[in-house]
Amino acid sequence: MEFVNSVFVKPFQDMAGAPDFLLQVLWEGLVAGVLYALIALGFVLIYKSSRIFNFAQGIMVVFAALTLVTLYEKGVPALLALPLTLAVMFALAVAIERVVLRPLVNQPDIILFMATIGITMFLIGFGETVFGGENKAMITEALHIPTGSYTFEPFGGLVLIEQKDLTAVVGAVVLVCCLLLFLHRSRLGRAIRALGDDHQAALSVGISLSTIWVLVWFIAGVIALATGIVWGARAGVSFALEVIAYKALPVLMLGGLESVSGAIVGGIAIGVLEKLFEIYWGQPLLGGNTETWFAFVLALIVLLFRPQGLFGERIIERV
Repeated sequence: MEFVNSVFVKPFQDMAGAPDFLLQVLWEGLVAGVLYALIALGFVLIYKSSRIFNFAQGIMVVFAALTLVTLYEKGVPALLALPLTLAVMFALAVAIERVVLRPLVNQPDIILFMATIGITMFLIGFGETVFGGENKAMITEALHIPTGSYTFEPFGGLVLIEQKDLTAVVGAVVLVCCLLLFLHRSRLGRAIRALGDDHQAALSVGISLSTIWVLVWFIAGVIALATGIVWGARAGVSFALEVIAYKALPVLMLGGLESVSGAIVGGIAIGVLEKLFEIYWGQPLLGGNTETWFAFVLALIVLLFRPQGLFGERIIERV
């Protein structure tokens, strides 16, 4: 009976007894979830347009952030280093399309997946040669990212909101809105969606596969830069930052590999739920550190009942 109470009753009593603390936990989960969603969007865009699962998205986050910081350290003003970093990510997108993807057109999916692993290994080695392996601080002040905090007193308690976290959430919302407008309103955006809906039909009406591949890899690079800036402001920039990309995997399993809205909803859901579970169940019952595995267990449970994810389309194969 005591075990049942600690699992099913006490956590909800704690939530009701300290609503201000619950708001703090929800906010921190929302911030983490928004960042997970950003990473997942890079995977979704590339897979939707090319059926390539981009294992290199994590190292692209690191590569973009390190490029920005290194340019600033070399004396380039921050507001100039930012567009120069975008130019580097565009050049990287072109190089990947020309050197890796174009020769592998019409190859099995597993070959393309292995190619992205090769890209990852190359960028790690090349990046360590160019940038070094030490941890670097994100240039938050030079980018005019506020580092203070706001405090609120709801329910007679205290809720602390870091300005950089608020900036990250607002920036992510703006980036996602711009991306959705681009996908639904621009000619190139509609071409990306058409390629994702029906690959052969899109090619038959003259949509350039190479152009779309460069475009989506560049957009993934832009998303990687935004993610790298935000995560770098929270934890510094190093090659260890690559592991955050693994959190996008349960987001993709939960939301669906081809759904932009699924990546957004899945990222936020996992960020909030893993934080709630860690605070109210993980620490009291399991000693903490449940954030490392909770998202994967949740995604596995969803896959058992809906293999295509909550927002994915059911695959029906005729035999």
